[in-house]
This record gives sequence, structure tokens and C-alpha cells, in this order.
Amino acid sequence: MRLPTTTVLSLSLAVLALAGCSNNTAAAPNPTSSTAATGTKEHNNPAAKPMSSAALANRLLDESDLGEGYTRRPETTARHDDVTVIGCPALAKLGGQTAVGSSLDFPRSAKVSFTYAGSSGSEVSEELYSDTPAKLSTGVTRIFNAMTSCSTYQVSVGSTLIDMQAQKTSAPRLGDEQWSQVLNYSAGGQRSVVKQTAIRTGAILVVVSGSPALVDAHLAAAVRTALAH
Repeated sequence: MRLPTTTVLSLSLAVLALAGCSNNTAAAPNPTSSTAATGTKEHNNPAAKPMSSAALANRLLDESDLGEGYTRRPETTARHDDVTVIGCPALAKLGGQTAVGSSLDFPRSAKVSFTYAGSSGSEVSEELYSDTPAKLSTGVTRIFNAMTSCSTYQVSVGSTLIDMQAQKTSAPRLGDEQWSQVLNYSAGGQRSVVKQTAIRTGAILVVVSGSPALVDAHLAAAVRTALAH
């Protein structure tokens, strides 16, 4: 069974893929040494206007931004297994499908995922969202707080039971607000570690997820590219 190293902010890609995974895992730092992330809201711009999904798609990273060894992954069809969160009331309140949904609840979005040949099983994904600064801030904070409100819990996806650990971690001082967490997944005796970092600047939210080392390596470029146009 292979545990994926890519997930989205609300858990979905990693959790749903765990229901049918194979044997390789990617090395990642120990999250127990992480410190809590903080956000800086003093630079908010309430007048910032949301962008269209098409405009966001033009601001995603591509292979030339990442360097050699990266291959873009084709988009996969979403699965619809029954999902239940066990042992984390705050996350369960979002509803099973919402808690592990394939994206945040912002209608304007664009996504891309890559695999990295330099390390077996290593992946990194980027998601861009756009809405008013207030809605982005409230929505992301709600999801991150729910996901890290319980240090351990379980997610049932169809017939697969996944043990989860989540912990806040520090985020670079980019943009107006920052969120970051490390997620540990365990199923069928196999484990995987995923890092997720979200940066909001005005009406744009950048979310980079995947192998911790790859997230750290490409986060700044993702933010810079999203704001460069």
C-alpha cells in the first residue's frame, strides 16, 4: 500500500487515495518539533477584488518554475466513498464530506499537482483560491483550526480506517496571513507525512501541500508567481 505525500487543505486527496494505496513512503521531518503558526492581519485590503478561476489558472506554477525532475500529474476523478470523522468533534461538525472535500468552499479556484522523480513517492500540489479577504481569512482559519483541534483522530473512508495526527507548524512571513500544519497518516501499517502551508495576500490564497521538503522549497515561488501578473 502506497501512502501519497500530497493532500489538499481539507484532507481529501490524501485520505481518499489512502483507500487504495501501494507500498512507497517519502521521508519527512518529525513534526513534533514544530511550533504554532501565527497570522498577520494588519495588511488586509478589504477593497481587493476576487479573481476568476481562469485568471487564477494562469498564475499556477508549471514544470519550468519547479526545475528538472518534476512531472505534472493528470487530474483524477473525485471518489465519493462514505467519509466519517471519528474522535474529533470540531472536524466532524464540518460533515464527513466537507471535512475531506476535494477543495475549499471558494467558487474561484485553480489546482495543479506534480510528482518529483528525485525522491520515491514525493509529490507537491498547489491550489489557488480567490474571494474577498474576509471570506478567505474566515474560511481557511475555520478549516485549519478544526483539523488541528485534535492531536489524534481517525477518518473512515469506505472500508478503510485511517489514523490521523495533525499539528500546527510555523509558516514563513509571506503575504498578509499564514497558516501551516503537518499531517501524519497511517493505514494498513504504512505511514506518510504531509505538510500544508497556506498564504493569503489580499484576495488570493495560495495553498502548497505535499512532501515537507518540497513544500518548503517551492512555497515562495508559488506566492511570487500568483502575485506576479
